[in-house]
Amino acid sequence: MTRTVRPGREHSLWWRTATDFMRSRTAVFGLVVLVLVVLAALAAPWITPQNPYDLMQLDVLDARLKPGAANGEGTFTYWLGTDGQGRDLYSAIVYGLRISLLVGVGSALIAAVVGTLVGLLAAYAGGRVDALLMRLVDLLLSFPTILMALMILAYLGKGIGNVVLTLVLLEWAYYARTARGQALVETRREYVDAARGQGIPPWRILVGHILPNCLPPLLVIGALQVARAITLEATLSFLGLGVPITEPSLGLLISNGYQYLLSNEYWISVFPGLALLATIVAINLVGDHLRDVLNPRLQK
Repeated sequence: MTRTVRPGREHSLWWRTATDFMRSRTAVFGLVVLVLVVLAALAAPWITPQNPYDLMQLDVLDARLKPGAANGEGTFTYWLGTDGQGRDLYSAIVYGLRISLLVGVGSALIAAVVGTLVGLLAAYAGGRVDALLMRLVDLLLSFPTILMALMILAYLGKGIGNVVLTLVLLEWAYYARTARGQALVETRREYVDAARGQGIPPWRILVGHILPNCLPPLLVIGALQVARAITLEATLSFLGLGVPITEPSLGLLISNGYQYLLSNEYWISVFPGLALLATIVAINLVGDHLRDVLNPRLQK
């Protein structure tokens, strides 16, 4: 017996998961908000009046704070107002969502690949390899995440690539621990012994037989880690160690408006903060319901 699951069972699992997901109003609401955020980020050049980080599109002679129509004053040209450099805040938020999603999804995918491979290797090899890799995972998970991120970025410097690398170094251990726990259960099953007896290479057993049965919890962790990565990027950018000032970032926008909060120019920080909150809440709603659906112990 070399197949992991029968095609009919696999189809029914994902069909049941999708059906249960659509029955939850909160999950559907989160999914709708998330889809709108992604579409807005992808269509940024076509739905915004300007690229706020293109100097050729800015009016340098009128670079000042302006309230927008959403504040009860101003015009609909800049309906969320402008920041201290005269950049349209709505455009900056939409372009900032691109960076947030790029960093969040990119770091989560890379960390998932690295962590899953490490976890599968540890479970399949066992012995000293398992002990060494899991002690490394325990060591990484024992340090405060934000402190480690600050230390790494203080050495690497600012930049989107450095932020993604930092988040990968901090996130892969979560996937490794989960993948190892799931793989330990699967390596004791009969289909793995049968595959070994047929002389199938270990990498094919790991990728083709064990990995598919480890995917459900990894998908849940992946969804939640995207939200976590977006939050960390915004925090690091707010502290001045994340994305450089030449790139759009929701964390930078919140940081830029922080000094204006007490002077009633609240929109520079509040609106980017609301966009960041909506994105993170939407991802968490989807991830939480996926966890409930894919974990039988949480089902009623």
